[in-house]
Amino acid sequence: MEDQGGDAGPVRGRVWRAGVLERTEFAFDAIDDLLAEPDVLVWVDVCDPSSRVLDDLAVELSLDPLAVEDAVSHGERAKVTRYSSHIFLTAYAAVIASNPSDPSSPSGASGRPNLRLSRVSAFVLPRGIVTVHASDGFDMDEVVSRWDENADLLKHGVGALVHGLLDMVVDSHFEAVQVLDDRIEALEDVLFEEESLSHAVQRQTYGIRKDLVALRRVVLPMREVVNGVLRHRQERGAPTELNPWYDDLYDHVLRATEWTESLRDMVTTIFETNLSLQDARLNTVMKKLTSWAAIIAIPTAITGFFGQNVPYPGFQQPFGFELSTVSIIVIAGLLYLTFKRRGWL
Repeated sequence: MEDQGGDAGPVRGRVWRAGVLERTEFAFDAIDDLLAEPDVLVWVDVCDPSSRVLDDLAVELSLDPLAVEDAVSHGERAKVTRYSSHIFLTAYAAVIASNPSDPSSPSGASGRPNLRLSRVSAFVLPRGIVTVHASDGFDMDEVVSRWDENADLLKHGVGALVHGLLDMVVDSHFEAVQVLDDRIEALEDVLFEEESLSHAVQRQTYGIRKDLVALRRVVLPMREVVNGVLRHRQERGAPTELNPWYDDLYDHVLRATEWTESLRDMVTTIFETNLSLQDARLNTVMKKLTSWAAIIAIPTAITGFFGQNVPYPGFQQPFGFELSTVSIIVIAGLLYLTFKRRGWL
């Protein structure tokens, strides 16, 4: 598709006729004419759009100014809105690195969030769809490959394009939740170990919790998005052949939502359990220290009560003071290293 001026981002698109791909290049001012043709399905993709490109699209396709503004506004939540000539939707794909840090390593458990959200907006027209997204985030090529894999659905209209887009978004939520689930299981494996590093577990738990909160903000609204699309399809009498596909999509949305909620409870449980285990370990350390203090107190009390002061190596000699000083330092140092190694200090 042709570039729309020096400040416009790259624009691409496709045209299907009766479900068969017809072309991948067409003039910008031909979009409106193509959308008016029967048996035609049009996709226009706008990457890193400038205000000029969106303004031209709004004029060409009679897009609502509020929807155009929402397409480039920051902080928009996942939603679907119906206008007189089209519907507008916004969704977020999610990506999390699949190699979790080792919670048993203090250097690996940084507690930093690893979730990356990629926003995509879409103007859904009766015979076409316009997608808007940033170049460094949303993977539109994955959506196109899904359309190609299910090319037989494209003959049923624009609903097939919307389904492929939302299906990719929901699948990314599943993958992100799966990664978080694996990380939580890794934490559970080391939580009850005798040499568990409580501080590292806390930092890792906090990082997972931050990722989960951010993911939950984009997963939960997807129920409203899919429901809004389904209501719009029913109101305009869309073909029923795609209903099973949308039912399956909605089921995936519900499963992702329930999975996210369950992981939130699991993270909270791990955090509270780790604190309880710290208290239990502290009580164990206190019991050990109290026991040793009681053992040492017996000879100290007896020798102090009887005032024992017998000659010892170095008695009344200068090296006797040096020997006693070295003995105190060495024994105290050994106790310090022992307690440090056991995590008591």
